[in-house]
Amino acid sequence: MTAIGKIAAVSLDTDDAVGLAAFYATLLDYEIVFESDEFIALKGKGVGIATQKVDNYVAPSWPADQVPKQIHLEISVSDLEQAETAALALGATKPATQPSPDLWRVLTDPAGHPFCITTMIPADF
Repeated sequence: MTAIGKIAAVSLDTDDAVGLAAFYATLLDYEIVFESDEFIALKGKGVGIATQKVDNYVAPSWPADQVPKQIHLEISVSDLEQAETAALALGATKPATQPSPDLWRVLTDPAGHPFCITTMIPADF
């Protein structure tokens, strides 16, 4: 079967598109390639990321399920401790629930989206 297309970007809803884009631009060393008040597109090696302002945005409540996470990012890193420290310094938070902290760490971005950092996925995957 021939592919119809390929994933160009993953869009994340937020109440602060500018702030969330700045977080991921720094975290992943991505550049802003399009920017408006409501939508920002980032480009780097791998899949692009976009942030989109949504009125009445409600952050996921992971690990509780009142507001499902619906999607999360898996980010390949070479050193879990170093990556966690750097992400927290950028504004990420670390939930108390950590299912397998020796293999991956669950963090949340400034808008509340869970994402994982892991050494289990090669950077060139």
